[in-house]
Amino acid sequence: MSCILIIEDNPQNARMATKLLQHAGHEVMIADDGEQGIMKVMERVPDAVLVDLGLPDIDGQTLVAMMRQQPDLCRLPIIAFTAWPEATAVEMARAYGCDGVIIKPIDTRTFVSQVNRYITSKTDSKDEA
Repeated sequence: MSCILIIEDNPQNARMATKLLQHAGHEVMIADDGEQGIMKVMERVPDAVLVDLGLPDIDGQTLVAMMRQQPDLCRLPIIAFTAWPEATAVEMARAYGCDGVIIKPIDTRTFVSQVNRYITSKTDSKDEA
């Protein structure tokens, strides 16, 4: 399947997301802060990134901007992974340059399909190019 990078400083959130995605056959990389996330995404470009917008070291806007400035990452699906109220999260994610939002706490029944939508979109847009 696909490789997904989760940039999340809450270990419980990272564990739950990892467990669900691995059970669905995805490979998962985890970074617990923004600096580590940038290093991992530069070492190996994943198929999608879930990024917590409230990391302790780098704010979400800066982190997403750093990824978007890299030519190899400009089409990488970046999904805000946040506990912010949904209306605020959608507005901020759009302003930050994210492709979408997944609200925490996650719905374990729909989480994998939510992530898969972004990966499928990436694959579809490659086919069109």
